[in-house]
Amino acid sequence: MVTASARQLSGEAIRVLIVDDDRMLADTLGETLERVGYDCTIATSGLEGSRRIDSDDWDVILTDLKMNDLDGLSILRKAREQLPDVEVVMITGFGDVKTAVEAIKLGAANYLTKPVDRDELRAVVHKASERRRLARTNRELQRQLDERFGFEGVVGNSQLMQDVIKRAASIAHSDAGVLILGETGTGKDLVAKAIHNNSRRKNKHFATLNCAAPNENLIEDELFGHDPGAYTGGEKTRKGIFEYANGGTIFLDEIGDMPFKLQAKLLRVLENREVTRIGSNEPIKINIRIISATHRDLDSAIATKEFRMDLYQRLKVVTLRLPSLRERREDILLLAAHFMKEFNGIHGKHAHTIAESVRRAMMTYDWPGNVRELRNFIESLVVLDYDGVLGADDAQDSPVLGGGIGIHSPTAIAGTNLVGRSLAEVERYYIEEALKLTKNNREEASKMLGIGERTLYRKIQDWKQQDRLRTALSDYGGDMRAAAASLEMDEMELAKELKKAGMAE
Repeated sequence: MVTASARQLSGEAIRVLIVDDDRMLADTLGETLERVGYDCTIATSGLEGSRRIDSDDWDVILTDLKMNDLDGLSILRKAREQLPDVEVVMITGFGDVKTAVEAIKLGAANYLTKPVDRDELRAVVHKASERRRLARTNRELQRQLDERFGFEGVVGNSQLMQDVIKRAASIAHSDAGVLILGETGTGKDLVAKAIHNNSRRKNKHFATLNCAAPNENLIEDELFGHDPGAYTGGEKTRKGIFEYANGGTIFLDEIGDMPFKLQAKLLRVLENREVTRIGSNEPIKINIRIISATHRDLDSAIATKEFRMDLYQRLKVVTLRLPSLRERREDILLLAAHFMKEFNGIHGKHAHTIAESVRRAMMTYDWPGNVRELRNFIESLVVLDYDGVLGADDAQDSPVLGGGIGIHSPTAIAGTNLVGRSLAEVERYYIEEALKLTKNNREEASKMLGIGERTLYRKIQDWKQQDRLRTALSDYGGDMRAAAASLEMDEMELAKELKKAGMAE
């Protein structure tokens, strides 16, 4: 039987090259690993091992340190040159442990001392193959990142994001106003910039204004500018962003929080296509494309007289809704790899992969801060990293790595209407979500949840039985005899099953 430890990304068994001039020991090592699903090849000399490295690809190499023709250090150097991602494990006698430790400094993954313990061998090879698997996964993510996803800066391979990108690309060359909706941190500013960069206005300015600024006068001055003497301290002419970005694009972020009085002035500018500086009577013609964004429900804001209907209609010629990160979980690891690459460059780090436990945590966390929160989380890991693997040891206190099956913060529970539910109900919810994300792949779901595959299978079977019992009782109005008959049981048997399922005292 092939165990989970011997599975590879492609679904094929992990390939292990064993290099040892002691044929009996090499055969024993190979047989021990093959019993748990590894695909082993034996090379009975250092020279043969070297030729095998030249001619084929390997995931893990086990090599004896001392051999008659070519020693283990030579095999290690050859592997490092030919197969940069391969994991090399040294096998040595007790007296050569010091040399084996030196080999680790040269890039070996680990070492085993003779006589080799079967369980230790499997554990060491499993750990090495996991590192190889993570490196390969990360390389694949980087390959996807190197492909163009439609717009620079907008990363997402999920269907939801591909739909957004396709829609945005189709409107980029027009001058239509665009209203981008989405939760805080979903990347509305990146989409706005991408639309501008792919438009015929791309050689003109792209100006941004956050409309949620606390000072109304400051927003007005930023928008329209002022003439000298317009107010105390305003001795010089100042262009507003409408003048500055004339011919280009203005991005009005958090438009839903713009003060109500300013909304009327903005509408007048959009309708007349001219702007007047504060303190001036001379209108200035403008040619501007407006892209706006908000996390607010503007329909509700209109109903409560906080936002103007006429301005809303003017802004939303085309509407784009950005999905939250929890709606496109398949993009989480892709984004994480993108940010890891970015922050390696910024901070001079060399992180190359993300630990499995952190990956599972990221996939089950609800990300209330969306892509911005993920970006900050990865930056924190990169800054604190010291071994190239972003793990829990690199994390400061973070809700992402909280305890429980997928329950990393009160936000995660509240966001799914599970507050006040029993632990069993919460557990079932997260297990079902993990199964959805992995398309009912129990092996992957169990890894994501941090529980055994057998445990997951047992829980699923228990739920199926509970659902059968519950349906039967509901169909027959609680009549035990009729429900039991429909299940081909007698009443006593049904009572036992109900008690076993925790549905009766």
